[in-house]
Amino acid sequence: MDQRRSGLLLHITSLPGPLPNGVLGEEAIALMDGMAASGTKVWQFLPIGPTHGHGSPYESLSTFAGNPDLIDLRSYVAAGWLTERVLAAVIAGTCSLKAARESMVAAFGTALGAALEEGQGDGKLAVEWQAFVADTAFWLEDYALFFAIRQTHDGLPWWQWEKMLRDHDGAALAVFSDSNGALLMQAKMEQFLFARQWQQLKEAACARGIVLLGDLPIYVSHDSADVWAHRPLFTVNAAGMCDEVAGVPPDYFSETGQRWGNPLYHWNRMAEDDFSWWVERVRCQHARVDWLRIDHFRGLESYWAIPGDRQDGRIGEWRPAPGAALLDALQRHLGELPLVAEDLGMITEQVHALRKEFALPGMKILQFAFGGDAANPYLPHNHSRDMVAYTGTHDNDTTVGWWQGLDANTRDHVADYLGIERGDGNAATQAATALMRQTLASVANIAVLPVQDLLLLDGASRLNTPGTVDGNWSWRLSVDQFEDMPWLQLKEWNRLYGRD
Repeated sequence: MDQRRSGLLLHITSLPGPLPNGVLGEEAIALMDGMAASGTKVWQFLPIGPTHGHGSPYESLSTFAGNPDLIDLRSYVAAGWLTERVLAAVIAGTCSLKAARESMVAAFGTALGAALEEGQGDGKLAVEWQAFVADTAFWLEDYALFFAIRQTHDGLPWWQWEKMLRDHDGAALAVFSDSNGALLMQAKMEQFLFARQWQQLKEAACARGIVLLGDLPIYVSHDSADVWAHRPLFTVNAAGMCDEVAGVPPDYFSETGQRWGNPLYHWNRMAEDDFSWWVERVRCQHARVDWLRIDHFRGLESYWAIPGDRQDGRIGEWRPAPGAALLDALQRHLGELPLVAEDLGMITEQVHALRKEFALPGMKILQFAFGGDAANPYLPHNHSRDMVAYTGTHDNDTTVGWWQGLDANTRDHVADYLGIERGDGNAATQAATALMRQTLASVANIAVLPVQDLLLLDGASRLNTPGTVDGNWSWRLSVDQFEDMPWLQLKEWNRLYGRD
């Protein structure tokens, strides 16, 4: 991360295409082709785990599993595991992704069964499958059980299952497995097919010189295979409910704080086995991506604990976390830590010290830079090389939308700093363009632009508004917008600011 590079921020679901959401297919390859041609070397996206109904990638059913909605069904038509008719129905909206995957997995299961019989079928497929099952043993069986039990319980969270299944009782799980083998295989095969496509994406990125920058939420969802299977590691009680939950006190994003609702960690118990769960978690993600952003890095130094029965993010207390011990364990078990620390919000000197102790780059958001004085750490003249600079992140408005929502004094500060005309009718696009150029001009080694900013899109293209539930995570690039990506302009900027 000590090289000067630029990157784009675009979640995979936001890619264009005929399927209900962006997938690991030709559009992803086309994006990387454009990046490579423009000298843009980092593709950053959000967490890729299977999501709940609201679609937030930061609330996953598993921190280890991949989201099967990201599978490109089109490629499995060519493999003979899905019919053109089913694919057409998915594109037309008359068949769900879930139903299509069930059809695909059934055909794949037949092919795999033949491959596993000695001397028959595709021997390479059998070898791939057996290696996958062995490599994912730490989490795959629990995830498959969680998936299957949830399916048979109408999607109810695990703490509402009958007691023996809720409590991960071995005998009860064995009985369930004997009766629901097809559902267990559905979950495992979806993960295998996801892993195959992900490996193809990673190889394509490597061939183009593209670094994949993933994202790891610091906490996991209460309703997840992780908490269900490893309950002693989390602040949940005998009934499965949270005694304490995660969140943050009031900050830039919310005047009343945020109650995220994730269970917290029993850090002392995790330390007893040298943080093995965390080691496996990071090992799994690093097998998929080159670099990994740790969301809410602040929580590794100290965390905001909210009583489980309170709904107000303002009610809580800071407690110390063993971040140094955890990062040391990760380093000892996994080697070099190509991690990015999301160090936004209420950051103390202790958090800065922890980041620097392990030589992790932090983040600087230029939308946070204005409205104060010249000492604001987000202003470009205060950046340092060990940083990743952004115009904004997935939690910010687009820069055009941000400008349009500024008060007069802050807008004046932006205009003075960036050298744009206040009264110009194109001031919003001028401000966005100037802010992108300032981001790329920063001394920060890595500079990342959200695709919405590169296309000068307004707030209607915002991906997420923190503290809200409705209307998030659904924005996608249109085909026309994708074709209009200003690759030549980005290439010139990368050359001009030494990021090519």
